[in-house]
Amino acid sequence: MIRKAIGIDLGGTAIKAGLVSESEGLLEELSIPTDAEEGHHRVLDRIAGLISDFSSRFPDVVGVGVGSPGAINWDRTTVSSPPNFPGWQTVHIENELTARLSRPITTLVENDANVAALGSAHYGAGQRFNSFIMVTLGTGVGGAIIYQNKIFRGATGAAGEIGHMTIDYEGPFARSGVAGAIEAYLGQRFLSRHARYRLINKKDSLIHRMAAADLKGITPKMLHEAAELGDEGAKEVLAWAGHKLGCVLGSAVNLLDIRKIVVGGGLSAAGDYILDSARSTMLQFVTPALHEGLELIQETRGNDVGMLGAGHLVFQYLDEKGNSSE
Repeated sequence: MIRKAIGIDLGGTAIKAGLVSESEGLLEELSIPTDAEEGHHRVLDRIAGLISDFSSRFPDVVGVGVGSPGAINWDRTTVSSPPNFPGWQTVHIENELTARLSRPITTLVENDANVAALGSAHYGAGQRFNSFIMVTLGTGVGGAIIYQNKIFRGATGAAGEIGHMTIDYEGPFARSGVAGAIEAYLGQRFLSRHARYRLINKKDSLIHRMAAADLKGITPKMLHEAAELGDEGAKEVLAWAGHKLGCVLGSAVNLLDIRKIVVGGGLSAAGDYILDSARSTMLQFVTPALHEGLELIQETRGNDVGMLGAGHLVFQYLDEKGNSSE
């Protein structure tokens, strides 16, 4: 029998739930607003509702995986201080969901960037590699390490936080408080601010027709759209973003000796406007001995990799549990 699991992608604005087949990938998905401002009880009620919907129609599901922002404990049961979720401290996801469901079901929680990488490894662009570094470019900058098709978790489960790696110890501060962290350049709010200042006096830029007065409404998506229409100013901003990305990826490759990188998240839709610059810059920061086999590619499955990876987390857990009991 082909196993199925429920994969939950917990975002600040929307909760996406997918029915994931081990062999076929995403079979069906649902999406509802998160209502994060109403507190964790409301959010967990909504997650439980999605699980109940799927499990009532597909009683053979073998478990639930939840991809969440924030710090995850080693046992994959709790999440602590997720950004953009007011009032959350440490929440025991497994216990909270079990209390809301009519029957017990295997439930795991993992960092959202980690499950995106796992989804890429088994269903997306990362299938080509058994080990790679994943970077997600969105509201923030997420990172993950896949080693031999599994998440490399470090000593406590928090490995892979590339967004908090610094490229300039005297640079701007990210939300984490780390000076010059890559998120302080490529997080959506930070990149939009940089683009505004850079383009505000370029009156020939198409961005002036797209954004609100004084460019206060500028977004990374607008930059991509303008670049596609030939806007040189937008192309320059995206190339600048790619240069910053290449700087941090060079350091990551030197540290890990993992020479394959997959870039996902909303900003990755800009494709080679960012990635070409990142590729050329990365070569400048990787020691020559590690140049062979160096490759940076774009994730092809978009945000679906979060649900796919959360579902696959269950399959890996059950396999490991089965092997350990033999």
